[in-house]
Amino acid sequence: MNSIIDKYVHNQRLKEFFKFCVVGVIATIIHYGIYLLLDRWIAVNVAYTIGYAVSLCCNLWLTSRFTFKEKATAMRIGGFLASHGVNYLLHMLFLNLFLWIGMSEQWAPLPVYCIVVPINFVLVRTAFKKLK
Repeated sequence: MNSIIDKYVHNQRLKEFFKFCVVGVIATIIHYGIYLLLDRWIAVNVAYTIGYAVSLCCNLWLTSRFTFKEKATAMRIGGFLASHGVNYLLHMLFLNLFLWIGMSEQWAPLPVYCIVVPINFVLVRTAFKKLK
């Protein structure tokens, strides 16, 4: 996969953003799948949080190994978790906003992803590129 991306994308930031999107899609599928499964049995915010936590673990591993190819030092993991702490708060804020305005529990996460993913890219990139 890396060689395909390297062949067609020459700008390093664009390459990282593309890889970030691939990792994001994988993490989002994990998050949304777990959320939909658990939403049947437990409260919506708890289901969303569990899905987020599981996808966060996968996201950290893929981000360090695939997206930025940087060693996951304690400082970078701390930055990653801090950026995802902000990201999680944005997720919960927008999820509950969309639920409050009447969106269904099944569809409300979708616009949330569209809003917070670009913000998260900037935060995570800072954590992995600026922190050692």
